[in-house]
Amino acid sequence: MKQRIIVGVSGASGAIIGRRVLELASVAANVESHLVITPAAERTICLEQGNEALQSARALATVCHPCDDVSAAIASGSFDCQGMIIAPCSMRTLSAIAYGLADNLLTRAADVTLKERRRLVLIAREAPLHSGHLEAMLKVTNLGGIIFPPVPAFYTRPQTIDDIVTQIAARSLSFLGVDVEVSLKRWSQTPI
Repeated sequence: MKQRIIVGVSGASGAIIGRRVLELASVAANVESHLVITPAAERTICLEQGNEALQSARALATVCHPCDDVSAAIASGSFDCQGMIIAPCSMRTLSAIAYGLADNLLTRAADVTLKERRRLVLIAREAPLHSGHLEAMLKVTNLGGIIFPPVPAFYTRPQTIDDIVTQIAARSLSFLGVDVEVSLKRWSQTPI
């Protein structure tokens, strides 16, 4: 039986993380990925990675859902899945999730993930943070979500940006129970 996951990409900088989540999920055994990309994310992907990157990202997903299709299967609690990752997660999206503003498919699917008590991992991209950001993060955490800023794990001794992105993406997938042990470097007291 396939593990179903939802991957959302919002308009914050760092779309490469969402792409890496999709890449790792596409090679993981028995994973079916459902993708939602916001209009702002579409623009960000093209700006950060080039015009061909949007279609390339969509090709990595098992199923792509339009962001305005609130009647999609992933908008329902009856859609059985492991959970959802939003990579990157803008503060607009995080705030909408915190306060139950399910105004598009991305925020509706996240709301459903929380109400069904499934894992919701938000790779929140903003710096510095003001108190409104922090309050929204606390609210999402209290609702059961996981706020996972894309902070490099320096114990892995990353040599490239790609190393950092892969570690963040693999770690986020591990929260949903996706087997990414080949890509994920875990802490060890012995030198790597």
